[in-house]
Amino acid sequence: MNENEIELSKKNAAERAVEENVQKNMVLGIGSGSTVVYAVSKIAEMNKTENLNLKCIPTSFQSRQLILENGLELVSLHQYPEIDLDIDGADEIDKKLNVIKGGGGCLVQEKIIASNSKEFVIIVDFRKESEKLGEKWNKGIPIEIIPIAHMPLSKKMSKLGGKPILRLAKAKLGPLITDNGNFILDVDFGTIENPSVLNEKLRAFPGVVDTGLFIGLVSKVYIGQKDGSVIVLKK
Repeated sequence: MNENEIELSKKNAAERAVEENVQKNMVLGIGSGSTVVYAVSKIAEMNKTENLNLKCIPTSFQSRQLILENGLELVSLHQYPEIDLDIDGADEIDKKLNVIKGGGGCLVQEKIIASNSKEFVIIVDFRKESEKLGEKWNKGIPIEIIPIAHMPLSKKMSKLGGKPILRLAKAKLGPLITDNGNFILDVDFGTIENPSVLNEKLRAFPGVVDTGLFIGLVSKVYIGQKDGSVIVLKK
């Protein structure tokens, strides 16, 4: 697979999403991931040339840095509890616009921002589109958990038919710690026939903070293609 094709598809999807959805005086949610980097760059360019007076709320440490590095105004959900537009990436998206997120470890804050936004726009490249969740994303559903519940929850996930793996940190020994001080279980359920039902079962377990299944939240999806074109899917 050509790396240039992938990066071009990300850039085109991100820029078109920004051009078609970002408007003057908006409060924006800024997501995480490699595709969002292109979106923030375009937002900053438009903000300078058109004086858009945008206010940006980050979903992670990475997105906070992106906002500051691009000279955008950083605000908080405490100041602006209602968001006009949230732009984010995804690990996989199905035909019903349900998505898996959390490969970067920021799923809970991403879901909080998305659920408090009037519009939630996803930008992805052509590799992320599937008929059903779990077809292409084989790393499992990211599930943020309270650390003390690690072993009990692993057993419960196994009884549900999942294969749980505690996500480990890359630059230190031991588990990855989220921005909220929690662990992440990556649980492989294979192809997911009913993500809504599975999501509710997982969230019902004490110790689960939230899952990387984003059900019924997405307004639009911009999918960058190999040839440079962009497909737009709407709710």
